Amino acid sequence: MRHKRLATWRHLDSIFGVMIHKLSRKTFERLRDEHADLTTRGRIVAAEKIARAREHGDLKENGDYHAAKDEHGHMEGRIRHLESILENYELVETEDGDVVRAGKLVTLSIDGDEPETYYLGSREEKFAGAATMTPESALGQAILGRGINETAEYETQNGSKLSVTIISVELP
Repeated sequence: MRHKRLATWRHLDSIFGVMIHKLSRKTFERLRDEHADLTTRGRIVAAEKIARAREHGDLKENGDYHAAKDEHGHMEGRIRHLESILENYELVETEDGDVVRAGKLVTLSIDGDEPETYYLGSREEKFAGAATMTPESALGQAILGRGINETAEYETQNGSKLSVTIISVELP
């Protein structure tokens, strides 16, 4: 009898295509450092917590043990996520100008509402006062390459069409 190989996330990437994460140099370095910390110090600390919790006796009713194992599982998930990003990234070097590109802060008005500012880049990038929007999102794709005072339309997940006007484009 022949056994089927279980599909892994990496295997599915080869079927559906790999997502390329657009990162600024600063974010790339932060993620690389976080990965190094979690795979060294983080794993040691997690193993020590599990070992200390085991000393408290019966594992079936040991809340500290289950909490330590759960925390370790979350950390390993974060490590896998970081590895996926760091294996498939593109450094985005932003330049000054009025054209919407990855790595820029974009202020826009959606259907005439109050202007909102977004950072166009990876979900891993954070800027105070700006929500993050990926270039792969419907809105991100609609505004990429456009300039100040240009209007674009995009379709939301529920099928509605919205109009967006670009108010400003600047470096973070």
